[in-house]
Amino acid sequence: MGSPPATRPEREVRDSVVIRFAGDSGDGMQLTGLQFTQETALAGSDLATFPDYPAEIRAPAGTTYGVSAFQIHFGTQDITSVGDELDVLVAMNPAALKVSLPDLRMGGSVLVDTSAFSDRNLQKAGYAANPLDDDTLAPFQVLKLDVTRHTLDAVDGLGLSQKEALRCRNMWALGLMLWMYGRSRKATVEWIGKKFAKEEAIRDANLRALNAGHAFGETAEMPSHVSGYSVAAAELASGMYRTVSGTEALAWGLLVGIKKAGLTRLVLGSYPITPASPLLHTMAGFKDYGVVTFQAEDEIAAVCAAIGASYAGALGVTSSSGPGIALKGEAIGLAIATELPLIIVNAQRAGPSTGLPTKTEQSDLYQAIYGRNADAELIVVAAATPSDSFEVGIEAVRLATKYMTPVIVLTDGFLANAAEPWLIPDVDLVAEFPVAYRTDPDGFMPFARDDATLARPWAVPGTPELEHRIGGLERSAQTGNISYDPDNHQAMTNTRAAKIARVAADIPPQAVSLGPDHGAVAVVGWGSTYGPIHQAVRLLRAEGHDVAHLHLRYLWPFPSNLADLLRRYDRVLVPEMNTGQLVNVLRAQYLIPAEGINQVTGKPFKVSDIERAVRTRLEA
Repeated sequence: MGSPPATRPEREVRDSVVIRFAGDSGDGMQLTGLQFTQETALAGSDLATFPDYPAEIRAPAGTTYGVSAFQIHFGTQDITSVGDELDVLVAMNPAALKVSLPDLRMGGSVLVDTSAFSDRNLQKAGYAANPLDDDTLAPFQVLKLDVTRHTLDAVDGLGLSQKEALRCRNMWALGLMLWMYGRSRKATVEWIGKKFAKEEAIRDANLRALNAGHAFGETAEMPSHVSGYSVAAAELASGMYRTVSGTEALAWGLLVGIKKAGLTRLVLGSYPITPASPLLHTMAGFKDYGVVTFQAEDEIAAVCAAIGASYAGALGVTSSSGPGIALKGEAIGLAIATELPLIIVNAQRAGPSTGLPTKTEQSDLYQAIYGRNADAELIVVAAATPSDSFEVGIEAVRLATKYMTPVIVLTDGFLANAAEPWLIPDVDLVAEFPVAYRTDPDGFMPFARDDATLARPWAVPGTPELEHRIGGLERSAQTGNISYDPDNHQAMTNTRAAKIARVAADIPPQAVSLGPDHGAVAVVGWGSTYGPIHQAVRLLRAEGHDVAHLHLRYLWPFPSNLADLLRRYDRVLVPEMNTGQLVNVLRAQYLIPAEGINQVTGKPFKVSDIERAVRTRLEA
């Protein structure tokens, strides 16, 4: 009798896992990550994703500048961050390995395509020697697999060119990862069938590669020390879920907002810029719901078209990133002077100027609050998570139409592209806030004020006997006629500021996200720092530390109770992906000794970085 067959180790149970797929921008890493995310969401895991695009549009293949990566953190518990360290790295070439290896935890797994580690690719990645042959990967579990050869074998006989065949490498790697974590292939198979329905050979090649990668793991061809892993479904509230990016959630929030306002038309005037362009792409699909999208010839034309739409009775929306918002500055001032509703979406990126156009940052808060000529106040709100963008979109519509003012919505490169599970809400339960156009000519003046909000009337051009003019020149507070009177300008400036100040009484009081409403330390954040801050505070509180998390949605004006709440803590710490903007605004407004925790690396905060910074101050 022969030896008994080798048995594969039992699947190892994990509470959470962080995987990064990395390769050239043409290797399909974003697609691979998205499909893994889809299968993981369908398996019931909580998750957070981090697509990381190269900044160069066409960086030379094989260079570190051209590395595209997709990171997913998934697990059985509440996932709030994309993960500090990688458990698994899938590196499709040497450049991807070099860029991502510092983020792989000791003992983590790395899968490499050995065929990609040619002398030429090693040289382009800056390796003096092949890291597969020395001790570079000694601290890790390494899967040296010839993904290229396995892919070519899988698609052989379909009549594809080698270039077309090699484009299926990502599907082979995806199949292997789906097997390793016990994920289904069903949604991916269906997606491939629809995506390449008219290209049978390409469809079949991708299906073969996907199935071959899965079979490679399933049929015990993997090294004996490598087992599969089991990650149980998370305990989520019952209901229907889908994965949603910040861009998608914001678009749907704006759409629901105009319906709740009773408006029939939303006009998005935009000019392409990273990372704001996906909002234009998404909303272009809403034309059956009263949405008009206009890709203008430049940023100024885009915002002016949106202002014109608001003047005509629609809701004008414009989107950009920091450089584009700067170009829109004068027109935003026009919207403030004319007192028209306008929503300005700023998907922040690393700057100044072109900076790191595909990397994330929070450096436009000063620009949002102060960045216009003269005393020109408006409302500023920020989304905290991808799904939170939905509620922020609705709220932006409510405030803009109720107070007849521009509203800036701050998101960023991370939030715009990241995804998470979203419990699809019942939009019928969203409160309505119907717009009331002025139709009565009796006593009409274009800058008469509502007693409660100080908003002027919204009179749609063409309404009988409500003919009027507005513009950038100062207007009389009484008649709306052009006025150069100094006292009138003082009064109008004060009134416009008072109108924005009244918003503070119309927004929810600031709540504590985690922890007590008083104590030793409050960690205050805004925007996409929510996840890392929340997780860091959770860990610190589990150790018994007196620390709380406050997260601000309303950045101008602040909630009416914010000053009192912050003064209940001995120390206020403010993590931001800038050099200290909110912390300085809080100091200026409330004269509190807030301290900044700052980074401008183009990447989200790590939980451990915030935890360490807070711990240092707790121990001081």
